Amino acid sequence: MRTEKATKAAKTGAAAKAKKEIKLAEAEIRPRLLIGGRWTEAADGAGFASHDPASGAVTGWVAEAGEADVDAAVTAARVALTDPAWAGISAAERARLLWRTAELIEEHAQELAELETRDQGQPIGVARGVSVAGAAEHFRYYAGWCTKIEGAVAPVNFPDTVHYTRREPVGVCALITPWNFPLMIAAWKIAPALACGNTVIVKPAEQTPLTTVRLVELIERAGVPAGVVNLLTGGPGPGRALVAHAGVDKVSFTGSTAVGREIVRACADNLKRPTLELGGKAPSIIAADADIDAAVEGNLRGALLNSGQVCAAYTRFYVDRRRVDEFTAKLAAAASALRLGPGLDPATEIGPLVSAEHLAKVDAGVRCGVAEGAEVVTGGARAAGALEEGHFYRPTVFAGVRDDMSVVRDELFGPVLPVLAYDDPEELGPRANDTEYGLAAAVWTRDLTTAHRLAADIRAGAVFVNMPPVPDSAAPWGGYKASGWGREMGKYALEAYTEVKGVWMHLG
Repeated sequence: MRTEKATKAAKTGAAAKAKKEIKLAEAEIRPRLLIGGRWTEAADGAGFASHDPASGAVTGWVAEAGEADVDAAVTAARVALTDPAWAGISAAERARLLWRTAELIEEHAQELAELETRDQGQPIGVARGVSVAGAAEHFRYYAGWCTKIEGAVAPVNFPDTVHYTRREPVGVCALITPWNFPLMIAAWKIAPALACGNTVIVKPAEQTPLTTVRLVELIERAGVPAGVVNLLTGGPGPGRALVAHAGVDKVSFTGSTAVGREIVRACADNLKRPTLELGGKAPSIIAADADIDAAVEGNLRGALLNSGQVCAAYTRFYVDRRRVDEFTAKLAAAASALRLGPGLDPATEIGPLVSAEHLAKVDAGVRCGVAEGAEVVTGGARAAGALEEGHFYRPTVFAGVRDDMSVVRDELFGPVLPVLAYDDPEELGPRANDTEYGLAAAVWTRDLTTAHRLAADIRAGAVFVNMPPVPDSAAPWGGYKASGWGREMGKYALEAYTEVKGVWMHLG
């Protein structure tokens, strides 16, 4: 939901004509909607093309869900929520279904990795080692939680009364996922929702729907009953309809802060519960005692994973003034040496940006930085030559940057690395916190006191010390301020997908 690259056919006839004209890149892929256990085209026949960001080639024709499809999916999810085929199975059986899904993901790992790379652009090593491996791990982790979702007995003052609590499913959950890590983020929403006994409607970003479609096929193959997992593809329209629908009990959204605010306003009408993982502008602090070479390597990984299209990417670097020139020179040299190319090429280190629209946004942000006086040390332009047909942007390192510049304040979501100097360590906390975001941060130091003090001072959901930002299924993930509401992953996701009911049993 961050940007729109999908070209929609307005009417059924136009959609049918467009389908005939499309030449798919490798194999014919025609993802459909899954509603109540039935794979189907959109009710009005509408659809759009999905493209390979490395070449612009069409990778598939995808159904564009409309309001009738949204209504049907919500109805199917509500029916499945109380159907004994789902509501009546044991926690151990739910665990088995999630574990089997993890096994199927691993059995189809190469297929999923290649599909993720073709659709999103990330290097094949990232798709295999991060996206696919992370998706399997989330299903396996939450399979373990199914049998451990418990209530508690509490002493109450009313005489002859036993009070206990139950954790029950929230209900029908709309899971709206972004385009940067579509497979893994779908998994980290679907797995805990199912572990808690909910039913779901998954709506992937229109830019990158293909691996989510395949994931839902594998979930169905694992034996999850019809209607428990439903799939709607399309642009912002079906996402907005799900958020506003009275039959949806919860929304979980990962994407831009602007869309997150829109979702909060829509949820206010019927007070459905949102979980939001939104934008970020993560500071990375390089202390005077840091190992500069290790900091350069780690920050490069933390900034340029998936071409910088990561909400937790390190995007503003605060370096002790005595070492800022050394750090900047080494960072620029390392960034300029990285190999750009199509993600399916095993030698590629940085792939394309996801779409032409996003490429233009990143380039506009760089141009704004230059206009405001920042110095481009390396990069600063899209790739030319053999890569000009794709959405490639050269890693860009800025020097001479001030805190008030747009490259420091705006989330560009690309390979843009502004370096700032500091003189007094006491200024680091306030400067790191001088942002509307608070998703992640990093500290590079050999001193434990410095590490712990800055970790306490920085207002962010996760602080990484001497390492890149690597989420884990067992650890909480979410942000402060405009970076979101609530936490995903770990035991914290169980709070998002359950309601607590108190039961009073009078024995007199």
